[in-house]
Amino acid sequence: MASTPKSKQSRLRRQYRLAARRVRRHGPGQAMFWVMAFFLGIAAGLSAVGFRLGITTLEGVLYRVHDQDFLSAVRALPWYVLIAIPATGGLVVGLILDRFTPDSRVRSVSDVIEGAALRRGRVEIRAGLASAVASLITLGSGGSSGREGPVVHLAATISTWMATRINASGVTGRDLLGCAVAGAVSASFNAPLAGAIFAMEVVLRHHALHAFAPIAIASVMGTVVNRLYFGNVAEFSLPVRNLLAFYWEIPAFLILGLVCGLVALVLMRSVFWTEDLFGSIQARLKTPRYLRPMFAGVMLGCISIFVPQAIGIGYDVTTLALTGQLLVQQAILIAVVKVVATSITLGGRMGGGVFSPALVVGALTGLAFWLIATSLIPAYSGTATTYALAGTGAVAAAVLGAPVSTSLIIFELTGDWQIAIAVLAAVSTATAIASRFVNRSFFLSQLSRRGIPIAQGPQAYLLQSVGIQAITLRPGSPRALPKSVLEDLAKDRMAIDSRALLKEALLRFKRSGASHLAVTKKVADEAQVVGCICHIDALQAYNQALAAIAAEEHS
Repeated sequence: MASTPKSKQSRLRRQYRLAARRVRRHGPGQAMFWVMAFFLGIAAGLSAVGFRLGITTLEGVLYRVHDQDFLSAVRALPWYVLIAIPATGGLVVGLILDRFTPDSRVRSVSDVIEGAALRRGRVEIRAGLASAVASLITLGSGGSSGREGPVVHLAATISTWMATRINASGVTGRDLLGCAVAGAVSASFNAPLAGAIFAMEVVLRHHALHAFAPIAIASVMGTVVNRLYFGNVAEFSLPVRNLLAFYWEIPAFLILGLVCGLVALVLMRSVFWTEDLFGSIQARLKTPRYLRPMFAGVMLGCISIFVPQAIGIGYDVTTLALTGQLLVQQAILIAVVKVVATSITLGGRMGGGVFSPALVVGALTGLAFWLIATSLIPAYSGTATTYALAGTGAVAAAVLGAPVSTSLIIFELTGDWQIAIAVLAAVSTATAIASRFVNRSFFLSQLSRRGIPIAQGPQAYLLQSVGIQAITLRPGSPRALPKSVLEDLAKDRMAIDSRALLKEALLRFKRSGASHLAVTKKVADEAQVVGCICHIDALQAYNQALAAIAAEEHS
């Protein structure tokens, strides 16, 4: 007897439910994971393209940018409009963050790194979506920050949703996160190689072979989405081929790298200093936290009246620098004001990322360096484009702490691989000098300021990711101390809360010299003994966590 269409549909639904249950219980197989990476790359690419179009649309509405470029549109508006647009945008951003985030802080790349290290590849979905909307409004209303950081976190929320749906393990969750980041970066820059390397170098912070294939698949699909919409074109079109005329110019690029490292350091320190300044003023005046982005917007509006090149994402200014269309005084002035504007935007918690400002400031620094060098030694200097590109890569690499992926981004942004000598020389020295004064990168320094020591390696941050619940011995278990002994330990303050992490437990063991600690839980404002932990078990849990992360990174 032939089966009916309804019976076939019912059988397919049962098979789907069984497959879904199997994936949730045992995790996806290799083929299934590659399929997930394929669709995750597409989703990340669509997010990047949609975010970019959203910024363009909002800029067009607010600044009346249609057939003219952004700078020309800004110059044509009255001063009060230039102040009102970012101020209103800042107020809307403040209200969104105040309502949908616990701390009124925009989520970005640093939170993705934290999710990979401490949260089994998960990020905050609700706060992440609110941050994406806030960053879009910030960038559309003239905020001086970048679009790439918000896109990376937006893609991470998609991978988090997918990881939660299949109940993914820590390894699978981190690999999915890497796929999302790769797809987002590759779609943002039309750079498939850089997208894959960035995900592994910056977010996962390892180059395990098991993760490379799915991450590469996701990166390729992100690029495909970008090219289907924008075409196979480089972000910056260069007028000439940038061949190095003489190898003796290498010392000049090394010196440029040193300068760019100092510039990157100033950019990062300025953001942190401005953030602390805004925080102290807010605490002193006791103003509502949703007004902080509005005050930052007012300051940006005032800047735009005098130096309109400093607001917005800034890629139009980057093009001017790469093509040598600015004087040395203009390049230095715009670079300085761009650092100030970026510090106000990020320190004022308006939203956006730091990648685009680093590219803009780097291009201006490289151009200014070339103009000064040309005036000193006119017969032996190369092209403005070469030095501007080297500066772009050097500042960005120092800020991101990602010399490999940043160099690849520069190559793929321009479509010119002949500048490798200049870019790599500048990137190497810039990264070396900047990393001596910050915790490796802007993102890791952000995490360190929040008390998350990821820059120190797994031996430090794993202590903050493992709870003591797994090693708690319940009363009555074979190795547990008697209940009366545990109560005596609690009375002698030799106890620890059940929600504590392994870091606190090991510190307590070290200070007290005890072999056991009572574990307590608050019930109706009263601490009740629920078990104990053993010093040996805590050390064993720490060793197991280190072994697991080492196995993942070398698989």
